[in-house]
Amino acid sequence: MKKNFAYSADFDEITENLFREANYLGQGNNGVVYELPNKKAIKIFLRKKVCNDEGNILAKTNGSKYFPHLYKRGKFYVIRDMVEGNRLDKYIKKNGLSQRLIENIYDLLLEFKRLEFKKIDIRCKDIYVSDNEKIMIIDPKKAYTRKVDHPRHLMKGLNRIGVLEEFFNGIRKIDSKITISWELKFKRYCERSNLSRIE
Repeated sequence: MKKNFAYSADFDEITENLFREANYLGQGNNGVVYELPNKKAIKIFLRKKVCNDEGNILAKTNGSKYFPHLYKRGKFYVIRDMVEGNRLDKYIKKNGLSQRLIENIYDLLLEFKRLEFKKIDIRCKDIYVSDNEKIMIIDPKKAYTRKVDHPRHLMKGLNRIGVLEEFFNGIRKIDSKITISWELKFKRYCERSNLSRIE
């Protein structure tokens, strides 16, 4: 259960009027999200630095099909497209992990490289899957500041729900060389972290 925080935002008059029609969606560690009219969402942050980081990433990724469009930002909030669908881990538990979804995840990681991210990684809970297994990111964090050259958190999440080997098998059909690299790096991570890998 998330803690209750007191939020404050520097709304202008237009945003203030929009917010009067907002519907609460949920709260995370860094902020609270509300649905706005016209399929938009507003995220209000606790800390200016976190808001600035996410706002900068969304500004740089505007135009990418994997990220919500950024409409406006303040010191403590961003207004962006609504992201629909289900969290990747919950979607897989319900629908399974198809080759098409694996290919979409692989293409997402290629997009990270195209966007010149230093962090080629994402958590399962920050990927949402909608119709036709289209995927989109919420809560992008430290993409241009933290160096991670493989999808460690993603693999950790897929391992937790028991589909990591299935993921590797699907990636192997696309790029066998990168599969070998990711398997080795994840094995080393598990050994260092004393994690059990589901076979």
